[in-house]
Amino acid sequence: MKTIVEQIFEHAKECPNKIALHNGKQSYSYIELARRIIESKDLLESQFGLKEQDAVIIAADKQLVFVSVYFACHLLGIVTLPIAPDTNPKRFELIYGQLNPKLVIGFENECIHTQVATLKEFETDGTKNFDFQEISFPDLDNLADIIFTTGTTGMPKGVTLSQENIAAAAQNINTFIQNSKEDVEMLALPISHSFGLGRLRCALSNGQTVIILGSFANMKRFYRFMEEFRVNGFGMVPASWALIKKMSGDKIKEYASQLHYVEIGSAPMPIEDKRLLMEYLPDTRICMHYGLTEASRSCFMEFHEDRCYLDTVGRPSPNMDVVIMSEDGSTVPPNVEGEICVKGLAVTKGYYHLEELNASTFFGDYFRTGDWGVKDAEGRIKLCSRKKELINVGGKKVSPMEVEELLCQLDYIQECACIGIPDPENILGEVVKACVVTNHPEKINPEEINRFLSDKLENYKIPIAYEVIGEVPKTSSGKIQRLRLKKES
Repeated sequence: MKTIVEQIFEHAKECPNKIALHNGKQSYSYIELARRIIESKDLLESQFGLKEQDAVIIAADKQLVFVSVYFACHLLGIVTLPIAPDTNPKRFELIYGQLNPKLVIGFENECIHTQVATLKEFETDGTKNFDFQEISFPDLDNLADIIFTTGTTGMPKGVTLSQENIAAAAQNINTFIQNSKEDVEMLALPISHSFGLGRLRCALSNGQTVIILGSFANMKRFYRFMEEFRVNGFGMVPASWALIKKMSGDKIKEYASQLHYVEIGSAPMPIEDKRLLMEYLPDTRICMHYGLTEASRSCFMEFHEDRCYLDTVGRPSPNMDVVIMSEDGSTVPPNVEGEICVKGLAVTKGYYHLEELNASTFFGDYFRTGDWGVKDAEGRIKLCSRKKELINVGGKKVSPMEVEELLCQLDYIQECACIGIPDPENILGEVVKACVVTNHPEKINPEEINRFLSDKLENYKIPIAYEVIGEVPKTSSGKIQRLRLKKES
């Protein structure tokens, strides 16, 4: 197995003039991408004094220059932390404090006491010649990325991913989806999240062409790119599909013969939507994955092949071992409920500087997902419930405790618990609802409360509904029973 950055350089050698990236205005061929990676690596070394295993926080802005800087970090052996450009200052400060990076690219924050740069400073000309034989690539066991997720405690957790983890994940995904070098993929997902960043790595490691689109919100550009670049595949979350339906009806049917594949993930999808997609795209490989950032795409299903099992998450992905275990770490028989546990080269070795958590995160070599399900005799996995209480807003995870902590800063809210409820607009899957205990119900004004939250939270984390309740249900040990609230809501 070779690292993804080494695979990119192999494509630059074999097909130098093939377009690797295009955003509708500017493009990089594979050789130009390789040159820009080299040029960005030189800047990281000469201008900022970075070396192997230093850490860099970088704004995962959907610009071509981000791609060259991201892989330049990998080439140099730098630990890379891509996070959303609109990350709120408090979350940024928590991440920064855990990592203490040598360089921050694309952010300004009072907590930063190390070097800072903008992505624009890395906009090189892509003309530097180099000798392929002289390029030194990172070892597979080198730490490549730390992807911060939100845990149930509200504290960001850094998932460590080695060069081998991300290369193995890309190989597994490409094998299942059956991608080829001739595929042209439209990337409309955020690349600050593991799904979108994973799609970028998959396509470039495979020698494909990637067409970068800002988001699915611009349907006119989406379909224009589909035609202009002969796009034959893309990734989306269920919220993206809801938006496509709402904004363009059944227009996607016009591209049924053109689309080779669609990958779906990050959140559950209603079975009726799965069937509608099958109807619209009868010859397309519609692949839906299950997996966490920690265990990328652990399971896969293809809608047409698994038409009788659309209520499952499919079977283990290529080269992944998925078992159901009891609380004591023993494997349970088929059709017996337990915790979904995963093993494979794509699985993280643990969380950054959280040794106590890491000790309880594995049963031997198996990563404990925290999700509960069953595995049938044919190896299909069905989710039964989520042990974790994160709220899934359009594929973005929200920690209830993060929102609750801020709401309880208001003197007229004694207690509160946040849960996920179905999105009334039927676009995001879930949205946040706050259940509050107060002696002054007349003060519960959603607009005023949300103004208070607006500069402290990203928009998708802000509750869209409030309910005054008599008390927050708790266990005998004092833990909030959010699942009980959710059932009663």
